[in-house]
Amino acid sequence: MSGSLTDIAGIRVGHAEDARALSGVTAIVFEAPTVAAVDIRGGGPGTRETDLLDPERTVPGVDALVLSGGSVFGLDAAAGVVARLAETGRGFAVGAARVPIVPAAILFDLLNGGDKDWGRFPPYRDLGYAAAVAASAGPVPIGSVGAGLGARTANLKGGLGSASALVEGVGARVAALVAVNALGRVTVGDGPHFWAGPFEEGAEFGGLGPAPQIPPDAFAWPAKPMPGANTTIAVVATDARLAKAEARRLAVMAQDGLARAIVPAHTPLDGDLVFSAATGAVPLADPVGDLARLGDAAARVLARAVALGVYHARALPVAGAQAAWRDRFGG
Repeated sequence: MSGSLTDIAGIRVGHAEDARALSGVTAIVFEAPTVAAVDIRGGGPGTRETDLLDPERTVPGVDALVLSGGSVFGLDAAAGVVARLAETGRGFAVGAARVPIVPAAILFDLLNGGDKDWGRFPPYRDLGYAAAVAASAGPVPIGSVGAGLGARTANLKGGLGSASALVEGVGARVAALVAVNALGRVTVGDGPHFWAGPFEEGAEFGGLGPAPQIPPDAFAWPAKPMPGANTTIAVVATDARLAKAEARRLAVMAQDGLARAIVPAHTPLDGDLVFSAATGAVPLADPVGDLARLGDAAARVLARAVALGVYHARALPVAGAQAAWRDRFGG
């Protein structure tokens, strides 16, 4: 196991970036149509085809999910993933036609210092296509990659993180992938301890554990409160067999991971969103009890992924705080 989303068999992940624009795309490609759902908690989300994920909708599964930078422009990334899937014969059958089903979510990175003067056509359709082509079942690169390339938080560079865990007593696995572009902080104040410290495994993001005390400034309001300019978008996946309604409950429970790892989270100024996906390889002996265990584990895994994304991020020219933080705390 690599400790990333691809620990769930049947899932491939690919990244593509535009270094000049300081933005990128992450494509999550399923090897077969996969049950999926979504839970949206932020006040300013940007999405495509999320209505299809409601349990009462006709389409039973999705072919891919997309996380992208670029705000509304980044929604073009899904079209690139659709194009790649169409080339390979994927999609929902409508007569002789195949329609790839690719829900997507975006984060706001338009003011991160990158060159967004892209003219008539933003780069995201091509980035989506490239990310889908690059998708593999290997370990997922994290940090300043894909949708996390241009991400930021209140005090540090944001990034893309991933983690996984075997759920004790269930026999299924859960994993998470997240692009952290939060209004809030993922560290306790400006110190070295992560809010997600209690859930760390080993020394995966520094090994410091929980903060021994909470400083007075830990809950200070962030300095960049711009409506719609912050969003943390994530995917949690399991190899358990879930119906769409059960997958929706998994996404709801996983949202607690954002609240445990980011302070504040789910504000009117964020577009926080969690997709869930279930590949169906492992039947549940106790559908209700096992789903509760899966959701609890998904929240902890997502909290770890948030910290990992920021811990492994590298400073951009406009985000020197990351280098100063590493110099000070040895991260």
